[in-house]
Amino acid sequence: MSATVLFYIIIGIIMLNFLLDKWLSSLNAKHFRDKIPEELNDVYDSFEYHNSQEYKLTNYNFGIVTSVVSIIATLLFFFLDGFEYVDNIARSYSEHPIIIALIFFGIIMLASDILSTPFAYYKTFVIEERFGFNKTTRKTFIFDKIKGWILSAILGGGILTGIIWFYQQTGSAFWLYAWGMITLFTVVMNLFYSKLIVPLFNKQTPLEDGELRDKIASYANSVGFQLNKIFVIDGSKRSTKANAYFSGFGKEKRVTLYDTLINDLNDEEIVAVLAHEVGHYKKKHIIFNLITSILLTGLTLFILSIFISNPVLSQALGVEIPSFHIGLVAFGLLYSPISSITGLVMNHVSRRFEYQADNYAKQTYFAEPLISSLKKLSKNSLSNLTPHPAYVFVHFSHPTLLDRVLNLRK
Repeated sequence: MSATVLFYIIIGIIMLNFLLDKWLSSLNAKHFRDKIPEELNDVYDSFEYHNSQEYKLTNYNFGIVTSVVSIIATLLFFFLDGFEYVDNIARSYSEHPIIIALIFFGIIMLASDILSTPFAYYKTFVIEERFGFNKTTRKTFIFDKIKGWILSAILGGGILTGIIWFYQQTGSAFWLYAWGMITLFTVVMNLFYSKLIVPLFNKQTPLEDGELRDKIASYANSVGFQLNKIFVIDGSKRSTKANAYFSGFGKEKRVTLYDTLINDLNDEEIVAVLAHEVGHYKKKHIIFNLITSILLTGLTLFILSIFISNPVLSQALGVEIPSFHIGLVAFGLLYSPISSITGLVMNHVSRRFEYQADNYAKQTYFAEPLISSLKKLSKNSLSNLTPHPAYVFVHFSHPTLLDRVLNLRK
């Protein structure tokens, strides 16, 4: 296959992804004003429902603008030989393949982030502000950006350096060593993410003694679940939206509750949410997701090892000097349809897991507090209660609120 043909295949993939995404978003937007199902009539009053419709429509229109700008910038970069231009800049500073690759990706990532920052700023300080969600200060917004750049440089740069070094030392067998390195990184992040990364952005404090902690301890004991680490995170410094999540495993397992969750829900509802999270742990969902992620990474790296040495990959992006980092970009673009398919499968599995966790909470605690908590969380985030089934199938990792309520009341 010639480089020219491969180039247009890549362009075709990019355009197909764009058009499919816009089509699905359009289908979903047509359901914004659907009648709310009877089971969810108590989520919004008439004013709140109108507000939720305006929020969805505003985000939909904003998404069209950002995606159109993004696709235009992407196509211009491709057709104006942007990869060749950036590669030449990188090569002007060094002849070492690793240094060239780090500079190359550094320029690409920084330019992409600079392009997207005005849209992120507008989203945060105009749209989210207008609908009462934003609590982020401009100082926090700027420092989050800087911290994100530093983390990307350290973690992403470190992983990229390791992969290229393994390739230089072992040739096509590099994928095994790279897989081992990424697996180790993934396990460490799963175990210590809350200790290592979260404190850079948020403050975490142990849930104080009191009635809520006693109720959580009582539930945990009733299901034979040892839970000593319960933390509250200051999510309210950025948004009014609430969340809770489970992280780690073994002795490092912990539950993190957003302070907004504690403010929005009563104790029974919080315990019900916790019961759902415990269900994920008891059903081995966390381990399954970890193992699946590791296996998919190994498969991707193996396929990469087969094609990475082919100079046509670099030539397809208009770069005269073949290199690992250019081949990596081309491969990533060509591999995206497979990634999309695995994403669909994982979303389907994730929705099944959510039902299982809901059922666990219903069996070991009560269904109604979980239902009322889900409704409150949906109301407080102005969620879409009537999404299009195709949009749900492609994008949702959780079942719709209606499906979860019907399942819990079976």
